[in-house]
Amino acid sequence: MTGKTTSKTTKDQAAAESPKVDPTDESNRIKDPDEWTTGAEPMTGAQASYLKTLSEQAKAPEAFEADLDKAEASKRIDALRKDTGKA
Repeated sequence: MTGKTTSKTTKDQAAAESPKVDPTDESNRIKDPDEWTTGAEPMTGAQASYLKTLSEQAKAPEAFEADLDKAEASKRIDALRKDTGKA
């Protein structure tokens, strides 16, 4: 033994220090798109691509609009996922 001490964190220590093990912590809960602070921003490229694909699969091309915001795109994606059986 060299006399050095190591400061390795055990799994139990890491869990005890993690804020996500607190069952009352709702900071990482799934939020309604209407509550998103960035919901009014334009939809992301990934959302646009997925929404376009889902609208084609659902035979609902009117569901895709290029100027949707993030929140509306998310809601339409959720609805189309249900319609196409992907939810």
